[in-house]
Amino acid sequence: MEPLRTGDPSRIGRYRLLRRLGAGGMGVVFLARAPGGAVAAVKVVRSSYADETGFRTRFRREIDAARQVRSPWVVPLLDADADAETPWLATSYVPGPSLAETVDTFGPLSLASVRVLGLRLAEALDAVHGAGLVHRDVKPGNILLAPDGPRLIDFGIARAPEATALTSSGVIVGSPGFLSPEQARARAGEIGPPSDVFSLGCVLAFAATGVRPFGGGGAAGMLLRTVYEDPDPAAIPDGLAPLLRSCLGKDPTGRPTLAHLREALDEEERETDSAERSDWLPASVTRLINDRAAAVLTLGPIEPTRLSAPATTVPTVSPEAATMTAVTAAPPPARAVGRRSFLRLGSTAGVLAAGGGGAWWWSTRPNPGTTPPSGASPRPELVVAFHGDLTGARKENGNAQLNGARLAVEQVNAKSAHPFRLKLRTYDDGGDPKRADAVAARLVKDTAVRAVLGPTTDACFLASEVTYTKAAMPVVSVSVGVDTRSRTIDESQFHHSHAALRVTDPLLAAPCTSYLTHHVDAREVFLVDDRVQGDFSWTLCEQTEQALKQGGRGATVTTVPAGKADYASLAAAVMAARADAVLFTGDAARAAGFASALSTAGFTGTRMATERAFAPRFLTSAGAAATGWVFATSFTDPTARPSARAFTKAYRARFGTAPGWYAAEAFDAVMFLADVCTKDGAAVTERGAIARRLPETTYSGITRTVKYEQDYGYNHDAMFLFGATDGAFRYLGQYQEAGVS
Repeated sequence: MEPLRTGDPSRIGRYRLLRRLGAGGMGVVFLARAPGGAVAAVKVVRSSYADETGFRTRFRREIDAARQVRSPWVVPLLDADADAETPWLATSYVPGPSLAETVDTFGPLSLASVRVLGLRLAEALDAVHGAGLVHRDVKPGNILLAPDGPRLIDFGIARAPEATALTSSGVIVGSPGFLSPEQARARAGEIGPPSDVFSLGCVLAFAATGVRPFGGGGAAGMLLRTVYEDPDPAAIPDGLAPLLRSCLGKDPTGRPTLAHLREALDEEERETDSAERSDWLPASVTRLINDRAAAVLTLGPIEPTRLSAPATTVPTVSPEAATMTAVTAAPPPARAVGRRSFLRLGSTAGVLAAGGGGAWWWSTRPNPGTTPPSGASPRPELVVAFHGDLTGARKENGNAQLNGARLAVEQVNAKSAHPFRLKLRTYDDGGDPKRADAVAARLVKDTAVRAVLGPTTDACFLASEVTYTKAAMPVVSVSVGVDTRSRTIDESQFHHSHAALRVTDPLLAAPCTSYLTHHVDAREVFLVDDRVQGDFSWTLCEQTEQALKQGGRGATVTTVPAGKADYASLAAAVMAARADAVLFTGDAARAAGFASALSTAGFTGTRMATERAFAPRFLTSAGAAATGWVFATSFTDPTARPSARAFTKAYRARFGTAPGWYAAEAFDAVMFLADVCTKDGAAVTERGAIARRLPETTYSGITRTVKYEQDYGYNHDAMFLFGATDGAFRYLGQYQEAGVS
């Protein structure tokens, strides 16, 4: 549990809020107390969702779904208001840990416990299906443990089977590793009660062994294994093997019904010792539940960690967080801040090694039109489509990426021993999301296209994501900042085959925190949440604030509303706070205004921003006030890296200018794809096989080592620092190893 924060309301409906329990994709969950003293979990919806067309209709459906289900093993809905200015719902509070937390902390459950778990969850799902619903997200995180049995939570994505209007878009609803093959294929019309049975089988296997039946790693790999491969034998306990294997059948019609499942588990439970049935949980878990329940009983209201905004302010939450209707009141574990542990802030980066990617032969490469030696068989040709913004607002970035990709294609084709040649086809979406989806629709129908590089912008990626996902098209992007591994659409959607070689936007908090603590030893940091930047800004401030406070440093977050900003007042607030450092989250124009105001106010401390402000406009608009600012970015400067020296020389010679943003990263992306498409000296040409190889392939490039790591994604340390000095940006280095002067 966490204290209430600035902007958190003090009351929702008739409930007085006590603590924060967590943040979900849909909103924030609070621990609250009703007038009669009962404790509840209250979910408050994000304002951005509440303003969406059709959202309140869907939210009412969620409320109706929860009210229809009657089971002692389902967390009941207590109250809700879909028409309030800030929609909310309240459920009973369960002080026990989730099944996921329990297995992670204490290890797998005994078979006797798993049988009780399965029987009770089968009864819960029977009630869900009896109400005409399908849960769709039965997973360990949505199962809370209590002394008398489990509780199924979160109807946020529960939908009636016939509600195809919400599920016909081809999105994947659920959590990879615990969803059914029909969900993995996004076949909405086939998703019914058997889908929940499959997910329940995955859950019980995980509870008994601690192993996911279809492995871990990236979402794409788990989804593909779910559809095409048998479950991992290590995940199937001998005592439940026949039953679980039947639950995990690929054909929905061959899976057992819940009635059959209950009968089988009930028969096995009757054979269990009565003492084991009454104490179905290990003593360590029961003690944890009792401790948490006792802690909740003593709670009263506490003051927020900062000065409170008016109680009507609606909290904003990160879109990264998992959905939840009720969560446990577990104290935060002793680990680094954030869902991805802030990229292990103290770790060694290891991204500066050039490896094989630094081997160049520009001076000796044959001309593109060179024919193979006499008698040699022509190499097969693999088509890679470049999909980017070449004429719109981000055309500089798009064309720089295209140029970097062109150089990589030439290098691959110059290797006479390489098993194939690459052909690069170019498609321009102009930065228009509608055009981006049209491009994607065209590419997925072109059977010659084996993979896609791009798109350039977040908006165009989001517009084309579903189209590429449905076709299982391998996509490698270098400048997309949204979290494509756990981003939510209609509660949950996971991308099949996207390798994002850029860190997600919230992770830029890592270089900001590292610089402020390790390089300048800031003691009091003033964080500016510029609402123009939406969730990016809020999340960056949230993550940085938590990390700074964890390190014993002071941090103050101030929100600047969208629209005209009062930079003079903002600078005065910095001075009044006696801050020795500031972090601004806005764009170049607004950062320049703030920089000028800080200079006028006489502020001499550390000034920091992100790549959203990293543009020539900042330098020209701020003038002398720009000097000394430091920027955290997700792209490097190839002109300053020895490993990219040959690339820079070749780029200048070919295009007459220095490489632009992400040009070198695009080169590495194509070289990475070339490795992905090569196995045992032969070409890999089938899209699905290429997609499966994405997270399995490591490539040492000129900007970083492209490697997938579970829970971190690709290139999670690939973040860099630049400084503004003498009217120009100067590269300082990878954030953990930057030599800052």
